[in-house]
Amino acid sequence: MTEDVLDAVGPRLRALRRDRELTLADLAARTGISESTLSRLESGQRKATLELLLPLARTYDVPLDDLVGAPRTGDPRIHLKPIHRFGMTFIPLSRRPGGVQAFKMIIPARGEPLEPTPQTHDGFEWLYVLNGRLRLVVGERDLTLPPGEAAEFDTSSPHWLGSADGGAVELLILFGVHGMRAHVSGHRA
Repeated sequence: MTEDVLDAVGPRLRALRRDRELTLADLAARTGISESTLSRLESGQRKATLELLLPLARTYDVPLDDLVGAPRTGDPRIHLKPIHRFGMTFIPLSRRPGGVQAFKMIIPARGEPLEPTPQTHDGFEWLYVLNGRLRLVVGERDLTLPPGEAAEFDTSSPHWLGSADGGAVELLILFGVHGMRAHVSGHRA
């Protein structure tokens, strides 16, 4: 079992580097590890050590366990830490930094709906309404989405999410930086 885990480190590191579209030279410059050492590590000709894995984990912004594919141990529960921003609550559902991120978003009841204040940022967003009625403004489009409806949009377009009727809204959001799309079918805004 341990040997299998160690044998998988090299291919996992190579896949992660390629997924991030980095060359060995790019990675060497970011980590201070020579290209030849990185190449031997990825090909399995060199065993992984903490001295090599720690700078790689920092550079890729992933937990060390993800680099080695360590089996999960202990408590299987995920301890979610809500983030409160813009008067809403975001509960992260994914733990791996980078790539597509998943959140449960809660828009609290307000009695009266808010006026939209569209914002822009890099990325691409997919959402699914779990409960309540969501008002989604994207560019010139002003939509109301009931429970069970989904939408996806480029977040470089001015957009705003809020309650359509002042009631609470719960939704799932997948957000990808650099225009990464979720690749699911649904309503496009």
